[in-house]
Amino acid sequence: MRNATALASWDAALEAYLASRRALGRAYEGEERVLRAVRTHLARLRRRDLDATSFGHWRAQLDHCAPNTRCDYAMIVYRFCRYRRRRDPACFLPDRATLERRRPYPLPSPVEDRQVAQLLRFLAAFGACSSRPLRRPALRLAILLMYTAGLRRGEVARLRLEDVDPVAGVLRIRASKFHKSRWVPLSASTARELRRYLQSRRAVVPQRGGATPLLWSCATRAYSPQGLSNAVKALMLSSGVWNAAPRLARVHDFRHGFAVGALRRWYEAGADVQSELPKLAMYMGHVSIASSAHYLRYMPAVVALAGERFARSCGDLVDGGAP
Repeated sequence: MRNATALASWDAALEAYLASRRALGRAYEGEERVLRAVRTHLARLRRRDLDATSFGHWRAQLDHCAPNTRCDYAMIVYRFCRYRRRRDPACFLPDRATLERRRPYPLPSPVEDRQVAQLLRFLAAFGACSSRPLRRPALRLAILLMYTAGLRRGEVARLRLEDVDPVAGVLRIRASKFHKSRWVPLSASTARELRRYLQSRRAVVPQRGGATPLLWSCATRAYSPQGLSNAVKALMLSSGVWNAAPRLARVHDFRHGFAVGALRRWYEAGADVQSELPKLAMYMGHVSIASSAHYLRYMPAVVALAGERFARSCGDLVDGGAP
């Protein structure tokens, strides 16, 4: 109780800060976890508030984290302290120059049709597992939903039985990133895969109502978002499909592969890609077409097609090449 009273100023500021962020449409769940962890750290040190010493001590406990994680956590605290400083000039504010800088992430490595086909063949060769009879069909469906429908890995894991219309071949994605919900129609082949999985699921998982998760590995355990991601990653590692590639693709790169494939098909068909981007943004649940346009960058296949189109349309304007 003594620590709770000592940190009353921190607690009041935190509640006001979270309310202000969420009023803008942000979930701020990860940020809240970090800030409450800092609060627990302060209570353990018996501090009344954050200062340079306790902030440095907290950062030292993050040495086991990846560099970008350390940077993200420190910036979460920095932004909260900056919010407090605007209302109370006496509050501690970390020196921005002393915080880590983010390291650039590797460029996306979209998976290709042949790689997905190889991965699915490898998965099909797995022997049946009596303790996890749904592992193989669930992972197959998850890979297909990410690659052919562009779903985020978390969206796949959070699908519930009531979100699925197997007859129409439509999925309902609830309040995903940026609180956006949407309907996702599936291709005919993926809809067939969905119905095949549901048939296998009914034979293993007792009917527990529409609010139960869609993807299960056995009769008693559904896949969590992290569990599904880990299972797909382990499958990719053991398959050897990416042994000759510069690096192993990420699970999220299945979604990248879907986006790049859509752009490539539009270029090859001679479509007006800029006018098609809003469709891609709506289908993938992007907050704006700027997020969809991101996939135009750094993608050699798409860049090459865009360059060929420019050459056909405007090549006669360039005489002898650029000066």
